[in-house]
Amino acid sequence: MIAMLLAGGQGSRLGVLTQKVAKPAVSFGGKYRIIDFPLSNCINSGVDTVGVLTQYQPLRLNTHIGIGIPWDLDRNVGGVTILPPYEKSVGSDWYTGTANAIFQNLEFMETYHPDYVLILSGDHIYKMDYEVMLEYHKANHADVTIAAMPVPIEEAGRFGIVVTDESGRITEFEEKPANPKGNLASMGIYIFSWPVLREALIRLSREPGCDFGKHVIPYCHEGGKRIFAYEYNGYWKDVGTLGSYWEANMELIDIIPEFNLYEEYWKVYTKSDIIPPQYVAENAVIDKSIVGEGTEVFGEVHSSVIGAGVVIRAGAVVRDSIIMRDCVIGEGAKVTKAIVAEESVIGAGAWLGVGEYAPNRYDPKVYQFDLVTIGEHSVIPDNVKVGKNTAISGVTAEEDYPAGVLASGESVIKAGDVR
Repeated sequence: MIAMLLAGGQGSRLGVLTQKVAKPAVSFGGKYRIIDFPLSNCINSGVDTVGVLTQYQPLRLNTHIGIGIPWDLDRNVGGVTILPPYEKSVGSDWYTGTANAIFQNLEFMETYHPDYVLILSGDHIYKMDYEVMLEYHKANHADVTIAAMPVPIEEAGRFGIVVTDESGRITEFEEKPANPKGNLASMGIYIFSWPVLREALIRLSREPGCDFGKHVIPYCHEGGKRIFAYEYNGYWKDVGTLGSYWEANMELIDIIPEFNLYEEYWKVYTKSDIIPPQYVAENAVIDKSIVGEGTEVFGEVHSSVIGAGVVIRAGAVVRDSIIMRDCVIGEGAKVTKAIVAEESVIGAGAWLGVGEYAPNRYDPKVYQFDLVTIGEHSVIPDNVKVGKNTAISGVTAEEDYPAGVLASGESVIKAGDVR
């Protein structure tokens, strides 16, 4: 079995966090990036041939994956291969849908003559043994197996919903239904028997924006293929919104975390830089937090996830926040319920997360959850106050904060910085 990992997504619901980086390359849990989880699942499951399909802002993702050394995917045969869209003599195109992206890499898959192809998304946080799912696929003589998990019925309309008979065979498939008939949701993880996938992709190749949920699965279902649901009951999180991304990070610091990064038998691998150890000053305070290597703490950190190389100066208080790598939190600054992206500087005496709730005026669907969201390489001047449901991107100055305040629901996104 070979794996095809879809990692080209923009992740627009993460707002300024993904303006310069693809969603799978966004930091997670202090030292990881989101794509580390499906890549680690592959090697822990014995899947050692992985094609990573990239498209949007791929530089950091490509640099992070490299030749796959941290995941033991640097191999003469197989291993990890980056697959960006490329120009062909006829009909070249960007990837326009999940299945279209896979179709454009038919030649790559054919070089391996696989029996089975595993289709994965690069932006979910979970641990799964794909070998167990493959055994289930074989035992049922399935043509397609879809990993599925129960979700609350009120949220079922956000997912592809499958309805199964007593044997687990899928009898109905609805993509984001208004009135769902069940609550078993597709996780976007599929195992296809190779001839079935190949035939479906070629047959549907002219379908605009060809997608697995909307086109390939219905096509296989209508063609009478044996499609089964593999029910998964472990931890799985789509960190596609700022709220779910913040929650998933905060769950890592629970006393008994639901998602455990410390298990010996199922390690999560990542590219580790060679950086010095943490330094915690004599009067510093840290409780219930993850603190990355190379970080210097002179102030206070409470219930937060701090990346590598961060400096938290004396008198600063960070609470319920995610601070990504190489940020500086200025002296006396207060940061509450914020996501601060890489290499940002919070000025001395600045307060983030003050005031009452107000809906965001720039993009209320993205910037909610009472969070302050700061894009990477941003600068917040000294002594300003920033309210809730706010977004800041770029190097800002005092004149961007009327009377020294960015009120709740407001945004400062500098020219050249697009969401």
